[in-house]
Parts: sequence; structure tokens; C-alpha cells
Amino acid sequence: MPVSVIGAGLAGCEAAWQLANRGIKVRLHEMKPQKFSPAHKYNGFAELVCSNSLKAMRIESAAGLLKEEMRRLGSLIIECADATAVSAGGALAVDRERFSDMVTAKISQHPNIEVIAGEVTEIPDGDVIIATGPLTSDAFSAAVKNLLGSEYLSFYDAAAPIVSFDSIDQDKVFFAARYDRGDADYINCPMNKEEYESFHSALISAESVQLKSFENMTVYEGCMPVEVLAKRGTDAIRYGPLKPVGLRDPKTGHRPWAVVQLRKENAEGSLYNLVGFQTNLRFPEQKRVFSMIPGLENADFMRYGVMHRNTFIHSPRLLDHTYRLKKDGRIYFAGQMTGVEGYIESTASGILAGINLAQRLQDKSPLVLPRETMLGALTAYISDESVSNFQPMGCNMGILPPLGDKIRDKSARYLALAQRSLQCLDEQLSALNQ
Repeated sequence: MPVSVIGAGLAGCEAAWQLANRGIKVRLHEMKPQKFSPAHKYNGFAELVCSNSLKAMRIESAAGLLKEEMRRLGSLIIECADATAVSAGGALAVDRERFSDMVTAKISQHPNIEVIAGEVTEIPDGDVIIATGPLTSDAFSAAVKNLLGSEYLSFYDAAAPIVSFDSIDQDKVFFAARYDRGDADYINCPMNKEEYESFHSALISAESVQLKSFENMTVYEGCMPVEVLAKRGTDAIRYGPLKPVGLRDPKTGHRPWAVVQLRKENAEGSLYNLVGFQTNLRFPEQKRVFSMIPGLENADFMRYGVMHRNTFIHSPRLLDHTYRLKKDGRIYFAGQMTGVEGYIESTASGILAGINLAQRLQDKSPLVLPRETMLGALTAYISDESVSNFQPMGCNMGILPPLGDKIRDKSARYLALAQRSLQCLDEQLSALNQ
């Protein structure tokens, strides 16, 4: 019985390609051109609806490293992107229509892939990879929700920015939990009255992202963008996420006027998120305004805050490290629904879902990439059962395990991390082939 892949976006096409190239028959279901989501306009597969850029090329960047790993894993999407690239400095940008046309042609002409047009409203029998993306149709969303119950999420993605620990100025912050409840679990960035008022003024005047027409900006109070809350009054955020109550700055012995708290994002403590800083500000504005926070003047933002419609599942509770559904082993998920964020991240998850389903069907060992690889680290993040407040994540150097030797120069450190990643990947693939 052929494998059903639902959705011919980046992840779905990649998953179908990986399966088909391993001799597995695939039925690829795509609702276009019979039905379009509000964001899609082009008939072809793998349509890029936002930017036409797949980010940086250099391997010492997170995106460049992930793309190189994908090349070594036989990625269809990267092959087509390289063939349809347009000049974009150090980034890999593509001619959108040529790129989509090339992916569509390769998928449609593959002897092991049957393309079936039309909306899928129920989960098919047999082995399935669900890769319907953040704008999954209402009917199929209902089918997935019926399968997963309350673990299935469909709402505005409200995420706070994340910074790397080693980019925080330790001389300007202190570690403490409010009222000493805990083991100094938070990094605290203290502000005096003048610093706070300057920050508040910049925050309320910063430029926000313009929402698309199909997005409805109705959010829960707990997901209120920090800039919206700040506009309610000068002290609104000082009595909210920046409240200094229960904290004393050991350098002064006094309670600060306001405090921005950062909380660990991963077990290694290499990433910290800004507590209560869900935001809809444009990315350059986030960099400008949040760098005014004492201690974050030179912070490396590994993920900016976002607030937009997103449909994703609570992967840490639901999926294993092969993107397989724990409660029903015939079903895999891929793409942004798994909580990876970005074009290449979505594509990469499709690679692993496709490979691992093929491995299982052929009674072979799964491909579990080491955490030293970018894709392995990203997969570990979305399948980490210890994560409770799960939010989507894109590739970034902060999710990789640190090097044994301390390298102060960031460029040199990132290059060393990338070289280690590719060496680990090559060793893993060699072992798998043997």
C-alpha cells in the first residue's frame, strides 16, 4: 500500500522525494489548484509565500550549516534552490516561480510518486506523513484535532525573543529568583528610573508588523504583546513583566526601578528567553529597542519574538526523534506543524520524516542525527519531553552543544561548531550506509 503524504509544500515534497528515492510508492495529496489557503496563489508545489530567501550560505551561520547538512542528505529542495538561485549577496535566494516549477516537475515525473489533487478531510489509512503547514485547512485541522485531542494547538503563535547566554553582559545583570524562591533561576537585568523611561518611550513608539488580511489579531490577555501592554500607561509593564518586587540588586542592595527577567530556554543554559516579552514588533525594531535593556546591549538574538497565526502540535509530548507519532506509529508529522520555524527548517524535518518512515518500512535502523548537527539539535528540541511551554524554534547556533575549548571570537567559534557538525553528520551517514 502506498504511503500517503498530505501537503505538497516544502516539507511534504521533501518527504515524498526521500521515500520515493528509496523505492517506496507515494501518494502525494495537494489541495491546490482546487482549493487555496489565504496565503497561497501559485499552482505549483513548494510555493514560497513570504520571502524568496533561504537565508545565509556560509556554513558558519546556522542557516548555512543546516543547508549544507541537507545537501549531504540528498535534499530535493536545496537542489532546486541552487539551480534557480538569483543574486542575493551571501544568501541563497531563488526565482520563486522557476523554483516551484522545478520542484513540481521533479515530483510529478518521479515514477514512485502519484500526485492526487484535492483537499484531504480525513487522515488516510496506512502509513501517513502529515505536512500541511501552518495554514492547514479547517476540515483537515478538525481531523488532526480529533486524532490528538487537546494536545493539538491552533492559535496565534506568541513567542518571546531568545538570546544566547554568552552574549549577555554578566557585569550588568544578576542571578536571582523572586523572593529567593528557587536556585537563582533567572537572569535579572535591572533598570533605574531613567533607563526604564527611555526604554518605555522607545517601546511604545516602535514599528509593529502589519498583519495579513486573513489574520485576526484576537489574543488572550496572557499573550498580550509587550508593546501593546506598555501603551496602557507608563507603569503598565513595570507592574507586569518588569515588576521588581521581590528582587534586590546585589551591587546596590536596593530594589531596582524595573527588572527584565530572562529564563533558561534549554537544559544546557545556552539560550535564555525574555520573560513576558511576546511581541509583534518588526525584527530590526526588536534588536534596536531590546538592546536598550542593561546587559543586552550586544546580545545575539537567536530568535526574535513573533505573533502570527500558526498551527502546530505540542511535539515534545507527541513525537519521537524520528517525527513519528507516539500514540499511532503509522503516522509521522513534518514541517512547521512540528514546531520548527522557517523554510529550511520545515524542509529539513521532511527529509528526516521521509527517511525514517522508509527505514521502518524496509526494516532498517532509524536515522537519528547527533545533537552536534544542526538538524539533530533542532529535532532534539522539538522532541524534548522536558519542555513544557513549547514554542516554535528556528535553527540557531545556540541550540548546539558547546565546544570543549572556549573560543572567544564568535566567527571562529561558529566555524568550529559547523566543522564539528559536518564531521559528525558524515560519520553518521557512513555508519548508516554500512
